[in-house]
Amino acid sequence: MTTPALYRTRIRHVRRTPLRHAFAYRGYSWFVDLDDLPRLPVWLRPFARFDGRDHFGGTGSLRAGLDDVLTGAGLDPGTWRVTALLMPRMLGYVFNPLSVYWCHDRDGALRCVVAEVHNTYGGRHPYVLFPDGDGRAEAAKEFYVSPFNAVEGTYTLRVPEPGERLAVSVTLHRDGHAPFVASMQGRRTPATAVRVVGAVLRSPLAPQLVAARIRVQGVALWLRGLPVVPRPTTPTPNLEASR
Repeated sequence: MTTPALYRTRIRHVRRTPLRHAFAYRGYSWFVDLDDLPRLPVWLRPFARFDGRDHFGGTGSLRAGLDDVLTGAGLDPGTWRVTALLMPRMLGYVFNPLSVYWCHDRDGALRCVVAEVHNTYGGRHPYVLFPDGDGRAEAAKEFYVSPFNAVEGTYTLRVPEPGERLAVSVTLHRDGHAPFVASMQGRRTPATAVRVVGAVLRSPLAPQLVAARIRVQGVALWLRGLPVVPRPTTPTPNLEASR
């Protein structure tokens, strides 16, 4: 089992075209074992609740939702161990722009990675990835995330499983250039009660603030004249598998 940990993170978004726009903010994420989720003191639980309703199909446990995704991709995760990087529900609210799941077989070998993308409209979409030895994978974009980016192009994701340091990035490629890059970096610390309290005090209402910051940046881009791409009228597939 993996000991729960926290990563104090710095998240950066860079838009290169058609307007240059960049912003960064601080936050924190949890690194957990899906089969051994943290058991916090009762008084801390409102600030860190891991709920299966917030991920994938939202009808069962976190592990059950992930297993459904993997089974749908033709995989057999029954004996796999899964570690995950995600934000929990805090005071009844959760927003995970990106949750990442590392799936290991019984011998400890990495079999695949699932990157679950959430948008500010309440949608979510899992990409099943098969990274190379450097943690790099590619996937066609099939989910509407930003009102300023069409559902087209290819992602390059760097998703090495975090150790003492966290370094995850997503780059969108389209028409021979990279119009958008997002990165998340952080340093590991044990998820003790004292550390959790410290994280909550440093980043109170963290998921609410992340969602608010993204919306504020969207308004700023709109005021600068960046065209809005309407949301697709047909639902996007709920699974993307890339080998």
